[in-house]
Amino acid sequence: MWFKNLFFYRFTKPVDFDLDSLENALDQNRFKPCNGQEPQSLGWDSPIDKDGAPLIHVCDRYWMLCLKKQERILPATVVNEQVSIKANQIEAEQHRKVTRKEKAEMKELVTQDLLPRAFTKTVRHFAYICKTGGYMVLNTSSPNLADELTSFLRNSIGSLPVRVPSVNSAPSAIMTSWLAEEAHPPTGFVLNEESELESAGEDKASVKYKGMALGKEHIEQNKALGFQVKKQAITWEEKMSFVLGDDLSVKRVKFLDVMQDKLDDTSAEDAAEKFDAGFAIMALEVDQLLPALLNAFDGEDTSAIIEQ
Repeated sequence: MWFKNLFFYRFTKPVDFDLDSLENALDQNRFKPCNGQEPQSLGWDSPIDKDGAPLIHVCDRYWMLCLKKQERILPATVVNEQVSIKANQIEAEQHRKVTRKEKAEMKELVTQDLLPRAFTKTVRHFAYICKTGGYMVLNTSSPNLADELTSFLRNSIGSLPVRVPSVNSAPSAIMTSWLAEEAHPPTGFVLNEESELESAGEDKASVKYKGMALGKEHIEQNKALGFQVKKQAITWEEKMSFVLGDDLSVKRVKFLDVMQDKLDDTSAEDAAEKFDAGFAIMALEVDQLLPALLNAFDGEDTSAIIEQ
């Protein structure tokens, strides 16, 4: 099980849940399909899509969770069309205009009628907790989805003191200095030929480069216009490539041949064993990647973190 994106959170203080209490809390909020009038349903599901599997997949000190979300697909155009038909019928029969309030009431009734018959879309979102390391990782590139998962987890267990990691130097400024050859990337970090620069002004103009090496002079020209690096493609330790954002988000993760070789060297045979082996290999590497990222920007700002 390899994530395609890495969205990090740091625990800001020690947490009091253990594996058993967490499993029990998740079980109280286990996923249930949408009932007739529910537009969506959220709940915890087994990371391994297998009947009877636990809600937490444990691999050494890493605990994987899965939030399952089901939404009913009821396009607004379908509802509006039905409302229009009903309104036209009333106007033709009663020779009067349908009021805005009446249309709003019709819309509510039409929605109630159509919702139970609407198709559903179901997605599963994965995350894992490293309690001893004081962090959790989500497989998403969306801050909104990350907030949805952490909010639901917080509601499930009562408290979740986390925040996005904070560093001592602005990533945008540091990554710009790498491209401008004013500073060298840390050992193990190789800059790939894909960058996105953004201006500091209110208009937030941006420019993207792909498949070309940006020379020092070119970057200096962009800096003079107020542009800094917002996203930079990187290969780390020849193990994985990704696009690093100035918010420390890690997107479009690709695990390279050396990682695939590690997976091939395991004795995993069935789907569950391969899931477990892939998760273990990924988590161990991310355990090294996170501090490397923080150190690349002059270390983590721990002023708001209470030590474990």
